[in-house]
Amino acid sequence: MTDLRKAREAMVLTQIEARGVRDPRVLAALRDVPRHRFAPVGCQREAHEDHPLPIGGGQTLSQPYIVAFMAEALDLSGTERVLEVGSGSGYFAAVLARLARKVVALELEPELAARSAEVLADLGISTVEVHAADGAQGWPEEAPYDAIVLSCAAEAVPEALWPQLAPGGTLLAPLGAPWETQWLTRFRLGPSRPARLLPVVFVPLR
Repeated sequence: MTDLRKAREAMVLTQIEARGVRDPRVLAALRDVPRHRFAPVGCQREAHEDHPLPIGGGQTLSQPYIVAFMAEALDLSGTERVLEVGSGSGYFAAVLARLARKVVALELEPELAARSAEVLADLGISTVEVHAADGAQGWPEEAPYDAIVLSCAAEAVPEALWPQLAPGGTLLAPLGAPWETQWLTRFRLGPSRPARLLPVVFVPLR
């Protein structure tokens, strides 16, 4: 087992399983996806530590536990089409690719979008489609989506996203004021009420 594989294993055991994430597919994805590849070169030694990492453009690579928690909260079976808004480094998209049929990842910053697309291609992850685009508008060309996830905070879910969610679909978003504690909130398109799952702090949707 390589040192990086050992670091990922320790990350999963101490930061993710120890905090209650139990979905075996999520745990396997976090073990398999080489997180260090999505971190900037100067931060790769910190890639498996218990905190977010800056990746440029005012964006961050989210804390491993938050990625795992959000992936489990989506409750994916492997057949879904997923839209990720605010994809940043592409790491969460790579994890989602292990859990869903297809991922459409939107990132406003062209440099970050190009970098994440390059890393994903280099890793042979062909089921993620990256676009440099305004995530608040979604990507209607590929709609409807079985799940939509915001990897950035908004005070409310952008209106353009709702018509792109399939009936019975799940939308997961950190909701609240920028740079303050937000609530990770899960919506299911149907009669159920929104569920506030976890207090978080994400960079704002731009």
